[in-house]
Parts: sequence; C-alpha cells; structure tokens
Amino acid sequence: MTQTETETQEALRGVVEELKGIHARLQELARALPDSKGQDDVEEEPDIATEVRSIIGCVLLDQIGPAVRDLDAAAGYRPKGRRGGWAERSRR
Repeated sequence: MTQTETETQEALRGVVEELKGIHARLQELARALPDSKGQDDVEEEPDIATEVRSIIGCVLLDQIGPAVRDLDAAAGYRPKGRRGGWAERSRR
C-alpha cells in the first residue's frame, strides 16, 4: 500500500466521523421539532415540522447512512488478491 493510499484511508476515517456527527445532529434537530397536529388528512399540505422531519429522515436513510457505510468500508479496504475486493462485495 502506498503512502498516498494510507493517507487517503486515514482521511476517509475522519470524514466518516464527521458524517456520523452530522447524522447525530440531524437526528437531534428532528427530535426537537414539535409534534405535528392535525396532519391526519393526506390531502392537506404538511406543516413545517412534518415536512422537515420527513426530509431529514429521508436524507439520513437514503444518503448519509449509505455514505457512512460505504466510506467506512473504503477506509478499511484491503485487497484479498484478484477477487473479493470492495467491488466484489458490493455486488452480493
């Protein structure tokens, strides 16, 4: 492994920690929102709390969570010969 590869993986570990912090902060923001009242009617436009909570949930589930998982895997990646690397595992 080259020094550049080692340094890059170490930097990725730092990015992963930052993203985990952002993940936690977004969860805190969603929890701090007031309970939504009167949002039983799906035809009604959602209030701010409902909309923001929904968007935060989607971002955490669809974007930040997978980014943390994939970058963490890249930070710890070690080739196992010609097969079995990250690309091989991601296809399973």
